[in-house]
Amino acid sequence: MNQTISTQHANIKEAKSYSGFLAAKRQLTGNFGFEPLFMPEGAFPFQRDLIEWAVRKGRGAMFADCGMGKTLMQLAWAENVAAYSGGRVLILTPLSVSHQTVAEADKFGIEASRSDKGELKSQIVVANYERLHYFNPDDFSGVVCDESSILKNFDGATKSAITEFMRTRKYRLLCTATAAPNDFIELGTSSEALGHMGHISMLQRFFKAVNGSYASGGGATQRTRFTGSESFGSNFYLKPHAERDFWRWVCSWSRAIRKPSDMGYDDGKFKLPELITRQHLVKARSHNPEFLFEMPAVGLAEQRNELARTVNERCEEAARLSDHDESVVCWVNRNAEGDLLTKLIPNAEQVSGSDTDEQKEDKFRAFERGEFRVLVTKPTIAGFGLNWQHCHRQTFFPSHSFEQWYQAIRRSWRFGQTRTVEVDVIATEGQSRVLSNLERKAQAAESMFSQLVGYMNNELLIEEKNTHTTEQIRPSWL
Repeated sequence: MNQTISTQHANIKEAKSYSGFLAAKRQLTGNFGFEPLFMPEGAFPFQRDLIEWAVRKGRGAMFADCGMGKTLMQLAWAENVAAYSGGRVLILTPLSVSHQTVAEADKFGIEASRSDKGELKSQIVVANYERLHYFNPDDFSGVVCDESSILKNFDGATKSAITEFMRTRKYRLLCTATAAPNDFIELGTSSEALGHMGHISMLQRFFKAVNGSYASGGGATQRTRFTGSESFGSNFYLKPHAERDFWRWVCSWSRAIRKPSDMGYDDGKFKLPELITRQHLVKARSHNPEFLFEMPAVGLAEQRNELARTVNERCEEAARLSDHDESVVCWVNRNAEGDLLTKLIPNAEQVSGSDTDEQKEDKFRAFERGEFRVLVTKPTIAGFGLNWQHCHRQTFFPSHSFEQWYQAIRRSWRFGQTRTVEVDVIATEGQSRVLSNLERKAQAAESMFSQLVGYMNNELLIEEKNTHTTEQIRPSWL
C-alpha cells in the first residue's frame, strides 16, 4: 500500500514537472506590473484595455498604428508607474515629438515636463532620444521608448546606450506603429530590451538556420511561404511546427492594433481617408553608355549611379508636382536632392542632417504652424512620430526601405486626417525593381501584422494552458 501511494505521488510530481517543462518551452512571459491606479477620462475603450494590460505587464510593447493614441496610452502608463513606485518615468521620443507629448499630457490633466539637459521638473520627464546622455538611469523607475523602431536609425553607440538605459529599469514600455513589418529579428531585440528572451535565443528556439549558423545577422525580408511557415532572407526561416508557439510568445509581451475592431470594438471615427498613390517615371537626359537602352538597375552600384544621373530630372518633376497652394512634404534620400528641391520650390525649407537638433525642431514646429508651405527632408530625419494632419500632399523618392515609406506617408495619412492624402512617387525607368520590392514588402507586412493581431485576439492561443496533457487532480484520500 505504501509503495502504491509513493508511486502515485511520484506520478503526480512527474506530471506537474512535465507541465512546467512544456510551459517553459513555450517561453511565455509573466507579469511584472501591478493593478492600474489611474485611467484618463475620455480614453476610448480599446485604449483603456491596452493601458490596463501594459500596466499589469510592467514590461511590454504596444504596436499601435498611427493615430490610435499611443501618446495618451504611454502617458497613462507613465502616470501609473510614477504613482505606484513614487519615482520618475522618462519618456524618450524622436525629435520634436517631445513638444507634442507634453501638450497631450496637459490636455488630459497629466503633469509632464520637457527636458533638454537633464532637468527633472516633474515625475514624468519627456526628452528626445538625442538627449539621453544628460540623464542618470538611477533617477527613474520606468522608461518609455516612443516610436521604438527608430532605434535602428541610430549609430551603434547611441543604440547601445538607449538599450542599456532601458534594460536597467524595472518598468519598461516600447511603443511603435510598425511591429517590425519585415524584420522578425527586431521582435527579438525588442523582447531583449524588455528583459524577456534575447534575439539570439529567439532564433535558436523558433527558427531554422538555412546555412547551419545562428549568427545574428541576415536578412529578414519575408520571401516565400512553405508548409505554413514564414521564410525570410537567406539565413533563417520560422520552423513550421514552431509558428503557433512563436506568435504566442510574441503575444505574451506585446499587443498590436491597427483599428479598434482588431480588439472587438466599433471603429467609429477611426477610419482612414482615401490614399491616392501616383507613380511618375522620369527619363534620364544623360544616357548610360554601358547599355543600348535603359535597363532596370541591378545591384546597389547601378542603382546609385542611376540616382546620381537623374537628380535634376527627379527634382524638377517633384517641383512641378508641388506647384500648388497646399502644404506639401517632399521626401528625399540624398543631400543633393534636398538642396536642389529647396532652390526649385518657392517657400520651401529643408531639414537636413547638418542642422542642429534645435534647428530641426524649430523648422518642424514652424511647418506645423504653417509658417512655410513646403518641407524638404529625409524619412530617416522626420519619418517617426510627427503629426502633420494639416498636410495631405507628399512627393516621395523611393528606396528599398518599406518602413521609411510606411512611416513617411503616415505623417499625413493617419486617423484624424479629414482630407484625401495624395502621394506622388517619382522614380526612374530603371527603378522598376525598387517599386516592385516595396509592393512585395507591403504585402509581407500586412500578412505579418494580420497574423499578430489574429493570434493576439484569439483567447485560445493567448491563454497559458497546456493542450497536451490533462490537469492532474490529487485524490482526496492522499
